[in-house]
Amino acid sequence: MNIALKVCYDGTHFCGWQVQNNGRTVQGELESALQKRFGFCARVTGSGRTDAGVHAAGQVCNFAMEEGIKILPSRIADALNTVLPGDVKVLQSAAVDDSFDACRTAKKKTYRYRVYFSPQEVPLLERYAVRAEGKYDINKMRRCAKLLEGEHDFSAFSATGSSVKTTVRTVYSLRLEEREEYGVPVLELDVCGNGFLYNMVRILAGALLACGCGKISQDAISRALESGDRELLGKTMPAKGLTLLRAEYDADPFGNAAL
Repeated sequence: MNIALKVCYDGTHFCGWQVQNNGRTVQGELESALQKRFGFCARVTGSGRTDAGVHAAGQVCNFAMEEGIKILPSRIADALNTVLPGDVKVLQSAAVDDSFDACRTAKKKTYRYRVYFSPQEVPLLERYAVRAEGKYDINKMRRCAKLLEGEHDFSAFSATGSSVKTTVRTVYSLRLEEREEYGVPVLELDVCGNGFLYNMVRILAGALLACGCGKISQDAISRALESGDRELLGKTMPAKGLTLLRAEYDADPFGNAAL
């Protein structure tokens, strides 16, 4: 039986999603929990490989449940949570069609990047947002964001070391919202796309922030998009400000989660 899971995790103490020889990973914790709770080994496939320090509110993954285990698919989440550590939990579980693959069949993924503006660190924000100082122009940032929507070659927005067949991706939406938390301004960048290159969202966030703070121009972002020149953009932002909000599919894999 093919089982889908919706997983939430705090990435602070993880070396990312993918199993590694030396380092604690989300995939490793889930596979260990399956072994402990049900007594079999399974490979858990995620919708994407989040990097070290990146969080997830709605990571989707799937695995093949061994035959003969008597448990309702919707109760697998509860069972796994009894042996999972506190910084990773399964929010939902459901039986899905055998053709469902959390990675290959994903149509859209949405990430959020958070920055707060304060001369001093705010401990209640530090874990899930990055501190910046000074002022920013959100209208300028929104104009730059519009340039990045649509299908483009995002090679300038990718870190070195990535091995992909193509650097062309589609960004369906890139939205910036302001809020106040604990008395300081917080800026949230939500980006939805059909897929993302290595560190792409963190570089997008850095470029938009640099533009909004007057460190680079809108023209520099346009030229980087056209030329693929990474040097025209701002820095890659730290991992802790990034959260995978959700992965979307043709049909909701948890639509029959009560079964």
